[in-house]
Amino acid sequence: MRFRELVEIVADEPVFETGMLLAGPVDPHKIRQQLSRWARAGYVVQLRRGLYTLSQPWQKVRPHPFLVANRLSPGSYVSGLSALAYSNVIPEYVPEVTSFGGGRPRTYQTSLGRFSFRYVKSNLRYGYRQTEMGLNQSAFVAEPEKALLDLVYLVPGADEIAYLGELRLDFQNLKMGRLVSLSESSGVEKLKRASERLARMSQQSPEYRTL
Repeated sequence: MRFRELVEIVADEPVFETGMLLAGPVDPHKIRQQLSRWARAGYVVQLRRGLYTLSQPWQKVRPHPFLVANRLSPGSYVSGLSALAYSNVIPEYVPEVTSFGGGRPRTYQTSLGRFSFRYVKSNLRYGYRQTEMGLNQSAFVAEPEKALLDLVYLVPGADEIAYLGELRLDFQNLKMGRLVSLSESSGVEKLKRASERLARMSQQSPEYRTL
């Protein structure tokens, strides 16, 4: 396969997997060797084993970081600080994309950014939805309320009022009823305590509104 053939096949894809190139009478070993050579030459970027994106200027669509996170670990969803910043619940920019799922914890440092993955039990993998990212891209992202609960679940002491206050939450972008419902569904006492404290904090916030 020549590089221009690769571009013709995957130019409209934000990221692509080796499997896309293995249809028909091709030698999988040679395809993988070519991808390795193109990665070393800077024509493609390897994100993990078997997952790539085209380099500039051949790339037509820049991959959204949330899409990249989903593809790095299939079955995961973006949550925690990343989803809270995306939903304008916290004011800070978050450079690292954090995801939750069933795989083992790990971190990828790529030219497209840093991506971390945290394990969460199967009974807590809910409260996320497929979200449009623009440019015909979508990703699984936690609802703001679930993203906050995932953060509390992950961080020791995150159910304490001091920690919750440091987040500088915009309660206008949180549905407190949904937060309480999700925490009750979890069966995790830490999350229940956090939701009760957050409900009280929201009522003291000048921007509070009942949702």
